Amino acid sequence: MISIVDRDFLYELERTSLAPYAARSGATRGRRHPEPPHPYRTEFQRDRERIIHSRAFRRLEYKTQVFINHEGDHYRTRLTHTIEVSQISRSIARALRLNEDLAESIALAHDLGHTPFGHAGERQLNDLLKDHGGFEHNRQSLRVVDELEKRYPDYNGLNLTWETREGIIKHSSEHDHPEAGDFSPGSRPSLEAQIIDLADEIAYNNHDLDDGLSSGLLAPGDVKKLALWSLGEERYNREPKGDVKIRRQGIIRSIIDLLVSDLIGNTARRLEEFSITAYEGVLAAGEKMVAFSPEIIDANNELKRFLMTNLYQHYRVARMTMKAEMVIRDLFTIYTQHPDTLPEDYQKKFSRDGVVLTATDYIAGMTDRFALEEHQKLTDPMIRV
Repeated sequence: MISIVDRDFLYELERTSLAPYAARSGATRGRRHPEPPHPYRTEFQRDRERIIHSRAFRRLEYKTQVFINHEGDHYRTRLTHTIEVSQISRSIARALRLNEDLAESIALAHDLGHTPFGHAGERQLNDLLKDHGGFEHNRQSLRVVDELEKRYPDYNGLNLTWETREGIIKHSSEHDHPEAGDFSPGSRPSLEAQIIDLADEIAYNNHDLDDGLSSGLLAPGDVKKLALWSLGEERYNREPKGDVKIRRQGIIRSIIDLLVSDLIGNTARRLEEFSITAYEGVLAAGEKMVAFSPEIIDANNELKRFLMTNLYQHYRVARMTMKAEMVIRDLFTIYTQHPDTLPEDYQKKFSRDGVVLTATDYIAGMTDRFALEEHQKLTDPMIRV
C-alpha cells in the first residue's frame, strides 16, 4: 500500500524531529479568520505559499535594494534579497532543529511593505507622515498581509497564522522599529523570527559588498583592510591568482559561511547557557537568544560602518537618493492635495481609510519603475497620463 505524507504525519514529524524550543504548526495560535486545515500541508507551509503567490511578493522584483533597477540586471533587488534571506534562514533553522517553514514564511514576508527606492523611500514617507503616525515598513508589511492583499471573497488579506504575523511585526534591525502592541509586546518572538533579524543582516551586508565592488563604487584595496574580508580570505584558502571576480565571489561566500556558522554555534551555546528547554522559555527570556559571538559582532559592525561611509553615502548613491526622495515627496503631495488623481479603485477607499492612508498604501506598493513613470505622467505636460 502506498504511504501518503499527510498533515498528521507532518505534525508527528515536527513533534519528534524539532528541538523542544522550536515552534510547531500544530500548536499555532491560529488565524484571524478560522479555516479548515489542509490535508497535506501544515499551517506554516500554507503561510509560505500564500506569501509567494501574493502580488506584493511579485512586486519586490522591481524594488530597490541599493541600485535602482535600470542601473543593471545583475544587482540585487528587494526580491533577490528576500530569497537570499530565506535561504540563509532555512540553513540556520535546520542546523538548530527549528521550524524551517515558519522561518521561511517570515523571511519571505519581511519586506513586503517596503517602499520603492529602498530606505530612501521609507525615510521620505516617514517624514511626510510625521503628523499621521509616521511610516515603518514592518507595520506596512503586516498591513499588506492583513488588509491590502485581495485573494479571498470573505475577508481582506492572506489570513496568515499569528506566529508568522508576529515575526513580521517584531522583525528588528537598525532600520526597523517594531510596533507589536497586538502581539505580546512583553515577550520575545520565536527563535524562527529571531533568525530573520540576523539572516537579513548577513544577506544585505554581503550582497551590498558584492554589488558595491561590481559597480566600482567600492575600492578593492579598501575592502581588503576589513577584518571580515581577511577572515573570508583565510577561510576561502585558494591561490591568490586566477580570475579576480571568481575569487571575490568565493571570499564573500566564505564570509557568509563564517557568519552563519558563528551564529549557529553561538546561538546553541546561549540556549544552553540560559537553560532554554521549551518554546515558552524562548518567549520569556530576558534577551534574544539568536546572536553572533562578540568577536564577530565587532568585525560585522566594522563592515556596516564601512558600507555606510563608502557605499550608502557615495555621491552616486546620494544623487539617486535625492531623486528618489523628490519622486516620493511629489507623488504624496499630488495625491493628497488632488485625491482625484488616484485610480478609481483607490478613491473608493477614502470613506474607510481617508485620503492620506490611501495615498500612502498606493505609494508604498509601487515598484521603482512604476513610481518613476507615475511621477513623469503627473509632472511632465508632454507625457500622456
